[in-house]
Amino acid sequence: MAAFNLTPSDPSTFILMGIPGLEAAHIWISIPFATFYIVGLLENVMLLFVVGKEQTLHKPMYLLLCMLALTDIATSTSVVPKALCIFWFNLKGITVGGCLTQMFFLHTVAVINSTVLVTMAFDRYIAICNPLRYATILTKGRIAKLGFLGLIKAVLFILPMPLLLNTLPFCSNRVIPHTHCEPIAVAKISCGDITVNRMYGLVIVFVVVGLDLMFIALSYGLIIRALLRISSKKAYQKALNTCTAHICVMITYYTSSFFSPLMHRFGQGIAPHVHILLADLYFLIPPMLNPIIYGVKTKELRDKVGKYTCRM
Repeated sequence: MAAFNLTPSDPSTFILMGIPGLEAAHIWISIPFATFYIVGLLENVMLLFVVGKEQTLHKPMYLLLCMLALTDIATSTSVVPKALCIFWFNLKGITVGGCLTQMFFLHTVAVINSTVLVTMAFDRYIAICNPLRYATILTKGRIAKLGFLGLIKAVLFILPMPLLLNTLPFCSNRVIPHTHCEPIAVAKISCGDITVNRMYGLVIVFVVVGLDLMFIALSYGLIIRALLRISSKKAYQKALNTCTAHICVMITYYTSSFFSPLMHRFGQGIAPHVHILLADLYFLIPPMLNPIIYGVKTKELRDKVGKYTCRM
């Protein structure tokens, strides 16, 4: 990904403007950006390290948590370093190939993230509704296969997005009013017809993510039915606690992932800098909060992290 101060007229380059209207505040905005990114990176690396070192944590739930941590690292790293280059050094240039690569990688990881959340919902369903068969149903090999299928699904659905954009003509305006190559933001600066691009973007949001949400809702419907049958208050509370962290992570992820594409299409009344700042929170908040949520709600993980933290 190139980052040179080239003119917008260069046919091989786009210009990422960062946050239009707030250029004078870019340095100040970069402080929370960098802080949240570094904190989230350290938290997720720590989680991966602890789960990798502790044999007792080599269970499906923690393996899925590691997959979530990897997608969180990939999501923030694909956007934040480039955004900081814009804020700190005014390096706004990005090659067309680099822009499409960033877009493909970012949204592929987002779909994988959604698939991991679906698998985690299925994991909670098995743990609560069929605990005696948990170890035989959710084996390490099966988790790996589900992860691989999630990768294939993500590539198949996301690959057409940059390919469609690559066919669009770009005339004199090559300035993208954003911190990263958001597909609809790139499509809007084209001088061609972007109807297909708009429609395909909505397909991704409502078909891919919508189906994932439907499977999650189905899993939680079965979980709620099972919880209503539990007579022991202690067992009921324990079962409920196993779902709380996953629900919190889903809220932070899906709220922010739906926001940006829908606001680009239907949020004409929102000021551009407000839209961009809120959209960028998707790359900063979930990666930072997810390890904290699971650390607080999962005693086994919290104890192991505390053991390694105390050694430092």
